[in-house]
Amino acid sequence: MADSQQHIAQPNHKPLIKKLLVITLAMFGFGYALVPLYDVFCDLTGINGKTSSMAATADKAVVDLKREITVEFLARPNADMPWLFKPQTQKIKVHPGEIKLVYYEAENITAATMTGQAVPSVAPGQAALYLNKMECFCFNQQVLTAGQKLLMPLQFYVDPALPEQFSTITLSYTLYDMTKHSQPETVAALIPTGGNHE
Repeated sequence: MADSQQHIAQPNHKPLIKKLLVITLAMFGFGYALVPLYDVFCDLTGINGKTSSMAATADKAVVDLKREITVEFLARPNADMPWLFKPQTQKIKVHPGEIKLVYYEAENITAATMTGQAVPSVAPGQAALYLNKMECFCFNQQVLTAGQKLLMPLQFYVDPALPEQFSTITLSYTLYDMTKHSQPETVAALIPTGGNHE
């Protein structure tokens, strides 16, 4: 009788452990996939002020002379980026459909060659769908040698379909240090500071 009490069956935890392991892996996979899914969602909807990283074309865009939109330009280097970075123009007035060209200035104030990448953001976020960049320094990484200054072009237009409630759009760039992640042959064709660009 004592022997029968000692052979009480222990519960089998292996199926439970397998289920928990599968759930954990599924949660990790979902978390890993969430960032690219969110980026795709933002690209499609314009939420979060993300703009397209592809050049736009102005195919027969009709200029709406009845409307005028103020476009503000902001720039800031990331805390880890020791460059000077600013727009030449703080704001301009544009008609929807009108193509405009502005410049941002960058200066590498370090003693080494560095690579930077500008990341755009648009406010209000819903307006990001209607701000179309035809040419932008943000499409490529920028390589500046020690002490080098450059003017970087931004050619854009505001889509005439921009809803009426938007009269001001703010385009902001944050400049990140990509020196450790850059390819040595990646150098953008930029305009040297000092020329006449208007």
